[in-house]
Amino acid sequence: MIYYLTTILVYGGVDAIACLGLSQQFGVAGVTNFGFIIFQAAGAYTAGVLSLPNQSSNGGFQSYIGGVHLPFPLPWLGAAIVGGLLALPFSFLVGKRLRGDFAAIGLLVTAVMFNLLVTDYRPLFNGAAGLSLVPAPLGGVLNPQSGGYQWAYGIAAIVLAAIVYLFVRRITNSPYGRTLRAMRDNDIVADSLGKNLRSLRTEMLVIGGVIAGLSGGILVGFINLWDPQAWGYAETIVLFAAVIIGGLGNHKGAVLGAILVPLAFEEASRYIPAIGSPGLIPALQWVAIGLLIVLFLWFRPQGILPERRRKLSTLAAPPAAPAVLVGAAGPDAEIADLPSMPAPPGHIEHAAPVVSLARSSDVPGAEEVILEAQGLVREFDGVRAVDGVSIQIRRGSLTGLIGPNGAGKSTTLAMLAGTLEPTGGTILYRGEDITALPAFRRARKGLVRTFQLASEFKKLTVLENLVSAVPNQRGDSLGGALLGKRLWGAQERASIERAEEMLDRFGLRAYADRYAGDLSGGQRRLVEIMRSLMAEPEVLLLDEPMAGVHPRLARQIGHQLLKLCAEGMTIVMVEHELAIMDEFCDPVVVMAEGRVLAEGTMAQLRGRSEVVEAYLVG
Repeated sequence: MIYYLTTILVYGGVDAIACLGLSQQFGVAGVTNFGFIIFQAAGAYTAGVLSLPNQSSNGGFQSYIGGVHLPFPLPWLGAAIVGGLLALPFSFLVGKRLRGDFAAIGLLVTAVMFNLLVTDYRPLFNGAAGLSLVPAPLGGVLNPQSGGYQWAYGIAAIVLAAIVYLFVRRITNSPYGRTLRAMRDNDIVADSLGKNLRSLRTEMLVIGGVIAGLSGGILVGFINLWDPQAWGYAETIVLFAAVIIGGLGNHKGAVLGAILVPLAFEEASRYIPAIGSPGLIPALQWVAIGLLIVLFLWFRPQGILPERRRKLSTLAAPPAAPAVLVGAAGPDAEIADLPSMPAPPGHIEHAAPVVSLARSSDVPGAEEVILEAQGLVREFDGVRAVDGVSIQIRRGSLTGLIGPNGAGKSTTLAMLAGTLEPTGGTILYRGEDITALPAFRRARKGLVRTFQLASEFKKLTVLENLVSAVPNQRGDSLGGALLGKRLWGAQERASIERAEEMLDRFGLRAYADRYAGDLSGGQRRLVEIMRSLMAEPEVLLLDEPMAGVHPRLARQIGHQLLKLCAEGMTIVMVEHELAIMDEFCDPVVVMAEGRVLAEGTMAQLRGRSEVVEAYLVG
């Protein structure tokens, strides 16, 4: 009975450690690592060969490289290190070109290939026979068969699981963890806010690899053998089931899932009486695990313990008198309930006198060209969506970009931001050629964009969305996260206060701790605009920011944008509502069929027959 209980204890600790590593990768960072079992198997093999003596000392019945017979705990440390190092070559599978489902399939295929290599290449891994007679930790000092040793091993596994839990929780509860969750929710937007996706994903692969390798090292020291057949890719599915059922993004849920699925569920199946063919019960076990995953994804996708909402508000309640920017239709009005903008070329009727605001000519250095496109070209399967676009954006201006559907406006904006790579042409920012510069580096230089469709981080609160965009956060790195709140706590509080001031300014303070994905369409637009402003841009690229926004609110946003330009910010805005362009933008660039058709004020453009034919009338 003692050996049974201690075995349950060890396996529980090992499964909890592995699930925590996968929870950090998949549940928090959104890296779908279907090759997770590789790292656990590599750690187990490493611990085995570091514990074993030279292969010649056992009569040569096993073939392996290593056999240095290192004392405890060096084999476990080696297992963790090898698990992390093995993750580095996998980083190319989770970069910008290959991500999401494609990266997951790539990792799965790689896991299958590794399993075949290990099984078939005897000189390195001893083939399908694996390793046996792996020495137990401290086996030369203590008796591994004694009950006391067994209990000590089980307790050690649980203690290490607790340490791993505290480690991943420290990462997740930091600004760095918030960035990981933002990447999980919308990696393209995170990239446009200055987050290095390749670096983040590589770090998560390495951390997950270290944790998986450690779990494998603990297990092989307990069972004293390493069998490649036990490390098949299907074992990863069991761990995924545990993380999903326990609760995605919740490390406590990962531990609970480890107890329920790989431990309790598989252990319970051992007591099913033998029926049918010998392989029927194991097959039914896999069927049951698959059904569990499907049922939870269908009826409770958040798992038993859902990811907790992180409330950052410094006040218990919002201010008594919120700003008026929520609009006449109320903050909860849906897009369909809002009246449409007046048809061009008429102007919006002013609800209040228009405040005289500075234009670009009043801004110091206004004649300076801060952003320039020279002959930009973008082809999609041989079709030119953008064909030789050349525009100049002057500092402090609010430049409008208009044109009929399919004119290439949003494509041009995406190329300026670096989200889309141009087929040809050059982009200059403050005189520097940034054509080949990735989006996150452009954002760090002050070139920030919004998107045509509302692109909030759905599972982050409104306040978290805003704070996630603050540049140069001390805790927004792996090292900063591990050093703790003493390093970044004061700066975090300052960022939260600044974000709350922004929410007050736009009248959304009451929604600070609500998930951004639960807001109405117009509110999500505001969140995206505020988040972009929190990134402290020098040039702000707005892609249809007024879409779905109440007309009165759209005008107030326009006045806010003019104020920002008067303070020195440069804004380029794609917009369909010509009344907005007429009132706020100068100059306005007209595009049609992927080319620049004309440029000037709206009054000047209405006098040009080609513009009227292409857009204003047609």
